[in-house]
Amino acid sequence: MTRVVILADDLIWQTRLAETVAAIGATPDRARSALDLDRSLTAADALVVDLTSRGYDGVEAIERAASIRPGLAILAVGQHDDAALRKRALAAGADRVLAYRKLFEDGPATLRRWLGDRARGVADGAATR
Repeated sequence: MTRVVILADDLIWQTRLAETVAAIGATPDRARSALDLDRSLTAADALVVDLTSRGYDGVEAIERAASIRPGLAILAVGQHDDAALRKRALAAGADRVLAYRKLFEDGPATLRRWLGDRARGVADGAATR
């Protein structure tokens, strides 16, 4: 079963992401800090990073995860109107950066598509709203 680490320090958003991951048949593994992330990465198949955290730097978390686990599927989520942050997340190693709204409206299909693309070797770095 696919194990997806969710790095988010907001409990409500983390819970929503975990429910979405579970809805597609994957196993969610919750992390709330950079230390939690380090502990979870060894067995992870994928990572979802909330970019708007106050407790960790999302871009640094992506960089660190990509350096520890090269080729790890990484999805970042954040505000739709922060183009500079989206560019930094992609440069750090995220496959895609999606707006919260996209996951709220179409979460299971979006995550299923992302993981399916990764399984087929499609990591185009596309930023999607």
